[in-house]
Amino acid sequence: MATSTVFTGVSLFKSNNSTKLFTSTRFSDSKQQLSPNSVKCCSKTTTATTEEATGRLVTVKNGNDSLEICRVLNGMWQTSGGWGRIDRDAAVEAMLRYADAGLSTFDMADHYGPAEDLYGIFINRVRRERPPEYLEKVRGLTKWVPPPVKMISGYVRENIDVSRKRMDVPSLDMLQFHWWDYSNPGYLDALKNLTDLKEEGKIKTVALTNFDTERLQIILENGIPVVSNQVQHSIVDMRPQQKMAELCQLTGVKLITYGTVMGGLLSEKFLDTNLTIPFAGPPLNTPSLQKYKRMVDAWGGWSLFQTLLKTLKTVASKHGVTIPTVAVKYILDQTAVAGSMVGVRLGLSEHIQDTNAIFSLVLDEEDVNSIQVAQRGKDLLRVIGDCGDEYRRA
Repeated sequence: MATSTVFTGVSLFKSNNSTKLFTSTRFSDSKQQLSPNSVKCCSKTTTATTEEATGRLVTVKNGNDSLEICRVLNGMWQTSGGWGRIDRDAAVEAMLRYADAGLSTFDMADHYGPAEDLYGIFINRVRRERPPEYLEKVRGLTKWVPPPVKMISGYVRENIDVSRKRMDVPSLDMLQFHWWDYSNPGYLDALKNLTDLKEEGKIKTVALTNFDTERLQIILENGIPVVSNQVQHSIVDMRPQQKMAELCQLTGVKLITYGTVMGGLLSEKFLDTNLTIPFAGPPLNTPSLQKYKRMVDAWGGWSLFQTLLKTLKTVASKHGVTIPTVAVKYILDQTAVAGSMVGVRLGLSEHIQDTNAIFSLVLDEEDVNSIQVAQRGKDLLRVIGDCGDEYRRA
């Protein structure tokens, strides 16, 4: 793991050969040195709520910007097609059931099919049919994934206004920003404009998705108050703990993880199966199953993955829970992780009981040690690269 040095409030990552130091500037025309507070994300100092004390809620924060979210987020990628036809009314009813069960944070994106529109219908149902204190606990996190074009103010504003209109909210709880091409520094312009929209009240918190450690550091050194970075993280994919988590510890930025149950591969359904034989196991019939099967192949293959599943099943049986419950809890216990995504197939299937079991599960030292032994596949940081690099490789 890289070593770290703190210099005028900014961490510098040292490799064996060099030290990377980036100049820091504010968004105003005048350049000035960053103070520690311009980078450091403050921890919450107010008295914890009962739900926070029990581990259900967490606050992500940077300076004066903060947002309380459920530590298990309902991921809505599954509404974008490929997982089955989504019926609008059934989907909204399902969202209400999740929120009624305390799973009230929903994660979506501008390109997840009807996800933002479904949230808009759902939040209006909440306004009409639930008490005000219920509405205060509901969160809608979305993403903006633009092409790497010039990020002028009007273009950014127009796209954020589209999401606000679709979700039917005056202010987005969190806008998570993705950028395809690091060679184009326009991501800093985009984030500046998003910060301006936050100051106008159109966005409550600015965050990132699929940024690597180097670019996260540059963004923080430019005074952009991001509260979190959403990255792929599972028992198989531990890359965020190798570099990203150290920077997060130094700055207070939190991680929100996806792919934590690997599209369902980390479940009893795939235990004792042999996918190396055509048609011998459950079909990989969704985009997420296909995506994470490739991750298993890169990590060590199906045979090693079966060893991991057997270990997870032993731990799950010991605690009277399921493999996905153990898989999510293990990642929630990792350094800098604020929350983990569990995909929801709204109106098609539900896992509310298993998800709520995550909050009461406590993995002991024996559990953790056995999982660590079983998860020793290839170093994906070497195979793939840092967080998000799988989206930027030719």
